[in-house]
Amino acid sequence: MPLPARRRVIGGLVAVLAAAPLVTSVPATAAGAASEAVPLTEIGVPEGRSGPQGGADTYEWDGVIVAAHQVGRLSDGGAAGIAFATSGDAGATWTRGVLPGITTAAGGVHARTADPSVAYDAAHGVWLITSLGLSDDGGVSGAAVLTSRSTDGVAWSPPVVTAVGGDLDKSWVVCDNGERSPHRGQCYAVFDDHAAGNAIRVARSSDGGLSWSVTATEATGLGGQPVVRPNGTVVVPYLSNDGEIRSIRSRDGGTAWSESVPVSRVQRHTPAGGLHALPLPSAGTDAAGTVYVAWHDCRFQHGCAGNDIVLSTSADGEKWGDVLRVTADGGDHVIPGLGVDRTSDGEHARLAVTYYRYADAACVPATCRLTVGHTSSANGGASWSAPLELHGPMAVGWLALTGQGRSVGDYISTSVVPGGNAFPAFAVAAPPANGTPDVRTHTVTGGLPIVPGPQPLVSIEAAVATGEPPPALPLTAR
Repeated sequence: MPLPARRRVIGGLVAVLAAAPLVTSVPATAAGAASEAVPLTEIGVPEGRSGPQGGADTYEWDGVIVAAHQVGRLSDGGAAGIAFATSGDAGATWTRGVLPGITTAAGGVHARTADPSVAYDAAHGVWLITSLGLSDDGGVSGAAVLTSRSTDGVAWSPPVVTAVGGDLDKSWVVCDNGERSPHRGQCYAVFDDHAAGNAIRVARSSDGGLSWSVTATEATGLGGQPVVRPNGTVVVPYLSNDGEIRSIRSRDGGTAWSESVPVSRVQRHTPAGGLHALPLPSAGTDAAGTVYVAWHDCRFQHGCAGNDIVLSTSADGEKWGDVLRVTADGGDHVIPGLGVDRTSDGEHARLAVTYYRYADAACVPATCRLTVGHTSSANGGASWSAPLELHGPMAVGWLALTGQGRSVGDYISTSVVPGGNAFPAFAVAAPPANGTPDVRTHTVTGGLPIVPGPQPLVSIEAAVATGEPPPALPLTAR
């Protein structure tokens, strides 16, 4: 029987987390094993002393980029803490540390934590990182959604309790920063209650994350990722219990929520090598309010032999367009992180997607090699640049082993600086040291330019395959 998390969080990991906030600065130069043509900067906890990392999210506002990720991943779910990395100069230098007061290892009350998400509330001038507080008493369960607050992205408060009750999972936060929105300054934390069949709830705050109220929706699923259109409409794409990407929306500041509408059924291909990868959506919106949602899907490969990254868009969050293929270089692509330049729009909207990939979708655990890939679009997703390999190959056996398979985390993230470069955050694995996985969070030094793709095709590429039946739901993933 696995030991409780609080007993396995030992040695250097306790030293790192108990000292929270541990803050160090690092210049944006190539770090660790990142000696490839694409220079990388490590933005995880210094020297990798934290144990396996993963599940990063990022957000950019006014040249400041804040990233958050799990540290000390535990084999049966959750992590020992949440780390942050903040750049105040558009990625030139980074300050790194650990959020205080979440887990017992960092002065808090929760045994474990998971699923960090980052937002900025421009009306109140505060950064927010939501996370899950997990219990491991009789099994891992979601005890609370928590919100850590900071005015500078470096000094963080102990967390505010955002929601409690049930078995909570997959929290994600966004704030309404629209200059003309009637709900500017309202923040939304979306999560699901696994104990209630993955019922999706929304917590709302109008005071910079100090206090929250929770509203129910009729939707069921997980991985809800909210975005706010410039007019204040909130759109939440999510993976439904019946294996579809669907969305709900609110036009009154989160008081009432629409019935769920379909984006597309997911065509599934289970990645080889025991890699844990759910087709959760990644979403963003542009200056005109177009909503973009990406996920991994096998419909465009013969016999659904491997996943591609695919994209659908909506002008209003209610009616969704055709599913378009983003990647077409073969292999198996999973866990996309979509970034959108919020100051661009329409046929000039600037998008970037980062993802993990197997070159051989039919590999076996001994031969599977994972890479990190990236592509971008300067025309709203009509065409995409040639894929760029950011890191790899990594043996799948180097990754953290969880109860759901080998894991790099359920999320990858990309933030686009308005008019500037894209900054992804992703996991880089090295050969284990003394049997302990060495998985650390990195970004690309200086970011990546948005590169135009070829002339878009006039016709829409039609799906050629149907995938595996969805697994028994409701799922949970921590």
